Amino acid sequence: MKTSYVEVGSLIIRIGLGLIFLVHGWQKFQGGIDGTVGFFESLGIPGFMAYVVALVELVGGICMMIGLGTRLVSIAFLIILLVATFTVSWGGGFSGNELHLALGLMTLHLLVAGSRVAAVDTRLGRSKSA
Repeated sequence: MKTSYVEVGSLIIRIGLGLIFLVHGWQKFQGGIDGTVGFFESLGIPGFMAYVVALVELVGGICMMIGLGTRLVSIAFLIILLVATFTVSWGGGFSGNELHLALGLMTLHLLVAGSRVAAVDTRLGRSKSA
């Protein structure tokens, strides 16, 4: 079967988005996660959620890049982005939210499209057309 330009575009988005989340998750563990725990608590979010978010970003980023559970990971990423938008950057109006919006739209695309090109899900026969 011939690969379409849309599928190649989705692959590029998937790898880029996965890398962004992987790096963000990794950074939360660098030098200890205590700073992230404190930041979450200052926002009224339970501190243990810092570990959950960091692990989802780290493991989810890897899964996204290899195309494993793309739609499920997309849902988790959308939840993280929505919470980040409304707890951290919403007070500044649009300024500061454009990154969350761009990442959210990319994630939404992958939720709808899934992953087919160079994806573990495809090799396992779990990838379905949008």
